[in-house]
Amino acid sequence: MENKKELRNWLTDFGLDHPLVIAGPCSAETEEQLVKIAHQLKDSDVSVLRAGIWKPRTRPGNFEGVGEKGLEWLKTAKEETGLLTTTEVANPAHVELALKHDIDILWIGARTTVSPFNVQEIADALKGTNKTVLIKNPINPDLSLWLGAVERFYTAGVKNLGVIHRGFSSYEKSKYRNNPEWQIPIDLQTKFPDLPLILDPSHIAGNRELLFDLSQTALDLNFDGLMVETHYDPDNAWSDAAQQITPETLIQIMNDLKIKKVVSESEEFMNSLKNLRAKIDISDQLLLEVLSKRMKISDEIGKIKKSQNVAILQTQRWNEILGKMILKGEEQGLSEEFILKLFKAVHMESINHQKR
Repeated sequence: MENKKELRNWLTDFGLDHPLVIAGPCSAETEEQLVKIAHQLKDSDVSVLRAGIWKPRTRPGNFEGVGEKGLEWLKTAKEETGLLTTTEVANPAHVELALKHDIDILWIGARTTVSPFNVQEIADALKGTNKTVLIKNPINPDLSLWLGAVERFYTAGVKNLGVIHRGFSSYEKSKYRNNPEWQIPIDLQTKFPDLPLILDPSHIAGNRELLFDLSQTALDLNFDGLMVETHYDPDNAWSDAAQQITPETLIQIMNDLKIKKVVSESEEFMNSLKNLRAKIDISDQLLLEVLSKRMKISDEIGKIKKSQNVAILQTQRWNEILGKMILKGEEQGLSEEFILKLFKAVHMESINHQKR
């Protein structure tokens, strides 16, 4: 995707003075439910109605979506409210049905993005169309796999492309359903600044209480839009109840978010500075998390050394680490002086942990 001259910025078609907002239920349950939610959203900042028609569940037996009839419901909601529509497609058969029912935007789910074979089949099914396709990040934190999916659609001639950041699975416990791993979408944004980037705070949070902070962070990082799961009765939703909010709550969140709608030259400078500082904050947080993990390993090393009555300071090992890190640091554009100061501080903290 090195030559992106034909990659069209479809967001300009909306003519919005605020981020693009995609909202609607996790799953279409009934026609009445979907159309009612659409009417509650039509006079808000929402431009696109989302609804899962086919739901890829981790285990069988859970609600897996209403299927094709849900596409008719989306069509009805669009006719009555004027909202554009979007749904997830996971294979060429889904694509054919979505095109037949004139769904405006198709998204590729995280479970599909991980499979280049599936992605290629869907991309081939969309050749010759002008549909907008949004690609969610893969389940695992792999930027190359994410970009590879984008490139497959681009190579197939799909020019209206965007990506959705929905977080990454992790074995480690976290307050999030899927860890945001902000550095990955930041890296993507740096490589392809013209590729629209949308946050799915619902799937990152797994908990409606976290949605506002995640959304504000995304806007601070210059994301182009939000995809938020909304339901008029979230607690009784047929899927992902805990992460859905009411349309009224979404409207309040959009009112409370700090969004610059008019930018002067001085404001543009401050917004750019705020954007960069937000990235620094995320990087600093990641640094602390990595250092914490390193010290937990040092704790385990200390236990082993104590059990064998081995000295904490191993000079040869320390010199090997320092020499290797100086070389690695130079490759990354970091000075030897900085590396020495940094790793001496890390080493001393590691010794303190092992002493404990």
